[in-house]
Amino acid sequence: MTSSSSPSQDTQRLAHAYPEGLRADALMEEDVAWSFEIDGERDGDQFDRSERAALRRVAGLSTELEDVTEVEYRQLRLERVVLVGVWTTGTAQDADNSLAELAALAETAGALVLDGVIQRRDKPDAATYIGSGKALELRDIVLETGADTVICDGELSPGQLIQLEDVVKVKVIDRTALILDIFAQHAKSREGKAQVALAQMQYMLPRLRGWGQSLSRQMGGGRGGLATRGPGETKIETDRRRIREKMAKMRREIADMKTGREVKRQERRRNKVPSVAIAGYTNAGKSSLLNRLTGAGVLVENALFATLDPTVRRAETPSGRLYTLADTVGFVRHLPHHLVEAFRSTMEEVGDSDLILHVVDGSHPTPEEQLAAVREVIRDVGATGVPEIVVINKADAADPLVLQRLLRVEKHSIAVSARTGQGIDKLLALIDDELPHPSVEIEALVPYTHGQLVARAHTEGEVISEEHTAEGTLLKGRVHAELASDLAPYTTVATA
Repeated sequence: MTSSSSPSQDTQRLAHAYPEGLRADALMEEDVAWSFEIDGERDGDQFDRSERAALRRVAGLSTELEDVTEVEYRQLRLERVVLVGVWTTGTAQDADNSLAELAALAETAGALVLDGVIQRRDKPDAATYIGSGKALELRDIVLETGADTVICDGELSPGQLIQLEDVVKVKVIDRTALILDIFAQHAKSREGKAQVALAQMQYMLPRLRGWGQSLSRQMGGGRGGLATRGPGETKIETDRRRIREKMAKMRREIADMKTGREVKRQERRRNKVPSVAIAGYTNAGKSSLLNRLTGAGVLVENALFATLDPTVRRAETPSGRLYTLADTVGFVRHLPHHLVEAFRSTMEEVGDSDLILHVVDGSHPTPEEQLAAVREVIRDVGATGVPEIVVINKADAADPLVLQRLLRVEKHSIAVSARTGQGIDKLLALIDDELPHPSVEIEALVPYTHGQLVARAHTEGEVISEEHTAEGTLLKGRVHAELASDLAPYTTVATA
C-alpha cells in the first residue's frame, strides 16, 4: 500500500499549474475550495463547507527571504505514516480490508500513507505487538520510506507503545488514538467537544509518561522534621490526579447537557411525536439520507466521521403524520470503548427512538461486516428492542448481485440511493407503516369553538376523514388515549 505520488511531485505539479504568488493558495485550497467538478455532484446544500474553509492564509506576509511554505506546505501539513496490522483470525482479504480502512482513517486525520504491512500471528506480541524480529524489519521500512509515524491496527497497551517506539525510533500510535484524533478535529458543538475530551483523557490516563523520582515533591507538611523528606508525590502522579479532576468536571458538564436534551425529548413525547434515528457505519451516507428526507443541509463529505454532532429535524410522512429524524454519530469496527462511554448520552437518541433506520453502504466490499459492527454498538447502548429498517444506500453504485444478497438475507430492508433519490418514496411509505399508530379509533363532532382539538388530531393522530357540518367538524380517525379523553364529550363512536 504505497502512495502513488510524493510531496515533491505534488509541488512540481502545482508549480506548473499556478503562478508564483498563487502556489501557496493552491496548496491550501486544493482540498477545501469549491469547484463544480468536485462539489457539483455532492448531495444537497453544503451549509457547513464555507465554515470549514473560513480560515485562509494570506500570501506575502512572511518576513523570511523565501517563503518556504509555498514549496513545503504539503510536507509540513501531512504526517508520513506506515501502517501495521496483525492478522489473527479471518481470511487474508479480511485483513487487507481492515488495513484499507485504517488507511482511510489516517488520510481523514491528515496523514500521508506511505506503506502498509500485515503480520500473521496467533495473537499480538505482548511486548512489541508484532514481535521483536518484525519490529526490526519495520524499522528498516520506516528508514527507507522516511516515515515519521507508525500506526498500529489495534489498541496497544502502554508497554507495547513504549517498546515498539524504542525499536522503530519514531512516534507510534494505535487505532484508538487515531480515531480520537479524528473526533477531536470534527467535533463542533460544545457537547461534542466535551465528549471527545473526556474520551481522550480516559485513553491518556494509563499512558502518561514522567521523569520519575527526579520530579518528586517533598512529602509531609507543617514544620517538617525527620523522616518527612521522602519521595512524596511524583510529577506523573500529579498529572494523573489533575486528569482525574478534569474528567470528573467533564462528566458533570456532560450530565448537565444531557438534562437539556432530555427535556427536549420529553417535550416530543408529551406531544406524541414519533422519533426515527438514523444509525449506521461511518461514511455509509447517513447525512446524505437526512438531507434527502428533510432538506437539513448538513455537511456531506466522502470522509470517515465527517459529521459527529447529532442533528434532529422534523419530517412528515406521506399520510401527513409528523415525526422527528435524528442523525447520529457513525460507527466503525472496533470502536474505542472510551468513545462509546463518552458518547453514550448522544447515542441514547437511538435507544429512545421508535424506529431505527440502519444505513449500510451497498457499494462496500463487505457490507455484512458493517451491519455486524453497528449492531454490536446498538446492543451496547441497549437499543436492541427498537424496530429496525435496513436501508441499503448507494444502490446506484452497488453491485446488483450484492444488493440481491443483502435484500434476501435482511428480510426488513430496502435499497435506496440518497444521491439520485432512487427508492426514497418507498422508504417514506415504509417509515409511515412502521411508526407506531394511535391506539384509539374515534368518530367525533367537534364544535367550531374547539378548533385546537381538530388541530391536535391532525398533528398527533391519524385523520381518516374530515367533514364540516352546521354543528361542527365531524372527525373520523385514530388518536392516542390522552387526546381521546379530551374528545370524549364530542365522540359519537369510540372503539379501542
